Amino acid sequence: MRPVLMKGHERPLTFLKYNRDGDLLFSCAKDHTPTVWYASNGDRLGTYRGHNGAVWSCDVSRHSTRLITGSADQTAKLWDVQTGRELFTFRFDAPARSVDFAIGDHLAVITTDSLWGTCPPRRSSASPRTCKTTEESALVISGITGRINRAVWGPGNRTIITAGEDATIRIWDSETGKLLKESDKEAGHQKAISSLSKSLDWSHFLTGSLDKSAKLWDARTLTLMKTYVTERPVNAVDMSPTLDNVVIGGGQDAMNVTMTDRRAGKFEAKFFHKILQEEIGGVKGHFGPINALAFNPDGKSFSSGGEDGYVRLHHFDPEYFNIKM
Repeated sequence: MRPVLMKGHERPLTFLKYNRDGDLLFSCAKDHTPTVWYASNGDRLGTYRGHNGAVWSCDVSRHSTRLITGSADQTAKLWDVQTGRELFTFRFDAPARSVDFAIGDHLAVITTDSLWGTCPPRRSSASPRTCKTTEESALVISGITGRINRAVWGPGNRTIITAGEDATIRIWDSETGKLLKESDKEAGHQKAISSLSKSLDWSHFLTGSLDKSAKLWDARTLTLMKTYVTERPVNAVDMSPTLDNVVIGGGQDAMNVTMTDRRAGKFEAKFFHKILQEEIGGVKGHFGPINALAFNPDGKSFSSGGEDGYVRLHHFDPEYFNIKM
């Protein structure tokens, strides 16, 4: 691998997201300022300034024209990707934790630490790429026990999948808000779910948990397909779009690590075979827990973000990649 070390944040990383074309990488951190980078060489393109709290997550529209971010300042913001201009602010009475665009970018699901709902940017009839927005939610669901750490759209925008502190995955009808399915408590995670990543075709998704495991689920039936067991609490997960690989990251909290050796806290990204569930390798480098992971859509590189404030961009060796293909 050829790692590129990217320093642009002053606080720990929280989330990473590639655009659909794979040429841009967006990063979120606790320093209030989402950042965009060239995905090929790690050069910083710019920042999005306007939040007054930690930024927990982001998503980018299909054509890379709009960015949405969720923050601890109790807002979610919509940005112009190219200019960095703030287009609209959704205001809540609690921190905005997770954001995710629906297919078509007409809707976004936004979770807050007290409730979650779907907030629709309405398209202008004059230009399909210009959004008129409103703070009025199309759907709100409340009363869920514990914080929802991730919420994403299911296949065809027909459902919304949520996961959070109560270790339960739920599938909801996106039109009515009715609970459709709930993960089995025995087969599912035993501690808080920290991350969720869906496949490119939205047919399945991967979750990571503080119970030191990651699990692969069917997005329609919520059937547990695979389990990957590791030695550290899992903060971030993702799936390769081209190979049968999953990557898992996390580590012991920095406050609990007393040794200077970074291996003491198990601060490395671990690769598992998606089907065989066997560990096949690891990548070290971060000097703190890994909080964010993302594969490039072309499958030829991946990025990791850590508690140390660094983004590490890893390009797979082309020869190795061709062999694996």
